[in-house]
Amino acid sequence: MQNFKAVTYDRHGPPSEVLQVREMSVAAPQPGQVLIRMRTAPINPVDLNVIEGKYPVRPPLPAVGGVEGVGEIAAVGAEVADWRIGDRVLVPHEFGSWRERGVASAAGLIAVPSGLSIEQAAMLKINPPTAWRMLHDFVELKSGDWILQNAGNSAVGRAVIQIARACGWRTVNVVRRAELVEELLGEGGDVVLLDEENLPKQVAEATGRAEIRLAFNAVGGDSAVRLANALAPGGTLVTYGAMGRQPLKIPNGLLIFKDLRWRGFWITEWYRTATQESVKTMFNELLPLVANGLLHAKVEKSYAIADALAGVEHAQRSRRSGKILLTFE
Repeated sequence: MQNFKAVTYDRHGPPSEVLQVREMSVAAPQPGQVLIRMRTAPINPVDLNVIEGKYPVRPPLPAVGGVEGVGEIAAVGAEVADWRIGDRVLVPHEFGSWRERGVASAAGLIAVPSGLSIEQAAMLKINPPTAWRMLHDFVELKSGDWILQNAGNSAVGRAVIQIARACGWRTVNVVRRAELVEELLGEGGDVVLLDEENLPKQVAEATGRAEIRLAFNAVGGDSAVRLANALAPGGTLVTYGAMGRQPLKIPNGLLIFKDLRWRGFWITEWYRTATQESVKTMFNELLPLVANGLLHAKVEKSYAIADALAGVEHAQRSRRSGKILLTFE
């Protein structure tokens, strides 16, 4: 048995009230398992929603926080042939990544190539795949096509900008703060607009009245309606978040006269139903983008696990300049 630290909770509620850093123990890996030594894990909004009990997936309590991160294999059980001690891997969703050590099934682990930034790899399993799947699974895009999105400054929004640019597509990115316009233009956004009542007109003018067939909504409410009004007839609006905490409003006219498609996407469900080959194929596309610097996420600060609660508090602040990470010795 090995002792290690983990960030745990035994009831749902505000993270500041229910989280604690405690000592735990882990046994040697059984056949088909590996022991993983964690290196880095981000603190994502989804992690906080799970802890609060506001997420559809609730791990059995007591639970360890965190749904993604990078670790190194520290030991392998019998019948494990594909992994070696020292290999770096993306941990499974159900692993609970805010811990120093943990045992996981060897099947389905994603290898992290040597030389790849551990920080960037740690943030690779949720937001970039969300962007990748939405860009590839709903509308067949051609070179030069436009994609429209609100929450352009979010982690998924920035990944959409970077992946679209690498694939030869153009983006219209909608934000709610004027100071973000130049920032996102500097990061590769082709057009950045404020989320205002005349948004559809601004989109048409900025794109030369291009036919936009795909939009991503992470806000809801009136913002989603403005995106829908800017879409071409037969276009598709994909909702993957609800930052504005307002329900979708689907005007009858947009269905009758524009025949729009209203779809939803959840990366957790995609992983649940995807084949291992599909997952591997996706990461074979994403990992080179990270290695070449075409796909990256900003980091504002890293915290050691002993200071994890301070890191969680920092992650809940508004207007951060990047992700908050936990690091492990």
